[in-house]
Amino acid sequence: MSRAELPQDEQAGRAGHREHRDRPGLQGRPEREAARGEPAPDRDRGLDETRRRPGPLWTLGLFRSELTVTFRRWRTLALLAVLAAVPLLVGIAVRVETGDGGSAGGGGGGGEGPPFIGQVTNNGLFLVFTALAATLPFFLPMAVGVVAGDSVAGEASAGTLRYLLVAPAGRTRLLLAKFTAILVFCLAATLTVAVSALATGALLFPLGEVTLLSGTTVSLADGMLRAVAVAVAVAVSLVGLAALGLFVSTLTNSGIAAMATTVGLLITVQILGAIPQLDAIHPYLFPHHWMSFADLLRDPVYWDDLLDNLRLQGLYAAVFGSAAWARFTARDITV
Repeated sequence: MSRAELPQDEQAGRAGHREHRDRPGLQGRPEREAARGEPAPDRDRGLDETRRRPGPLWTLGLFRSELTVTFRRWRTLALLAVLAAVPLLVGIAVRVETGDGGSAGGGGGGGEGPPFIGQVTNNGLFLVFTALAATLPFFLPMAVGVVAGDSVAGEASAGTLRYLLVAPAGRTRLLLAKFTAILVFCLAATLTVAVSALATGALLFPLGEVTLLSGTTVSLADGMLRAVAVAVAVAVSLVGLAALGLFVSTLTNSGIAAMATTVGLLITVQILGAIPQLDAIHPYLFPHHWMSFADLLRDPVYWDDLLDNLRLQGLYAAVFGSAAWARFTARDITV
């Protein structure tokens, strides 16, 4: 019997069968639906949810994968190399300046630079604090802004974001994994500066007891603990910028545009913070308490600014993290 002689209903059935056969995963579904009398979409959706529900080990693997992708990029390695070079350049500059018996920074807090740069020649550990103070206004936040801005938009521009969402990750888990990877980079970048500064300070200057900004002298071990605390405080200071960069990254499919926007916002906020006429809004700008880490070099430690910085960064993380989640979970991923 030719196709023209087939009944119209049978021709339609065969055409529908071919249509489903050409779409993966749908072959045979009309027959199953008819045989079982069940609404196939609901049943298959439940099965898909069961298959796609990831366990804790899978979530840990997703986070590990994000870390691997972040730290294997040449751009990330180049940023870390630049951050490691800054303390070396600062140490060499201080060494050259004080080679003829001069005093770096005018001695104490009266000259240019951080208030403890004059103590670098007496104790190389102070190069850690000096390097962190020198990189915090621009170099460290710029590196974080680049990584955060590229986190989602970079995947979209490369065409890999859609494939990430096909895996049983879920948009919320994927966004949390990316944000956690950015926070790890904040700590890694800060520690890169601190370790490079400590190595340079140990090579160029003596190490010994540490005289704090309050005039109290503590042991080298206590000074090292304070250096670790300072590095952690600086990393925490970058959390608000990381959340802002993540939110910007969910707004566009261009990684370059997201990175440029995040760095541009950083520069704009820095400029606003330097205008005295806008002092009413200064406490609400995320860089306002960045230099509060210097209070860890006092005895007793001044906690007020440190806690204010922690609250401010937490507020930015909550606001822009929620905005990033709302945008990313409702976003139509087409690339």
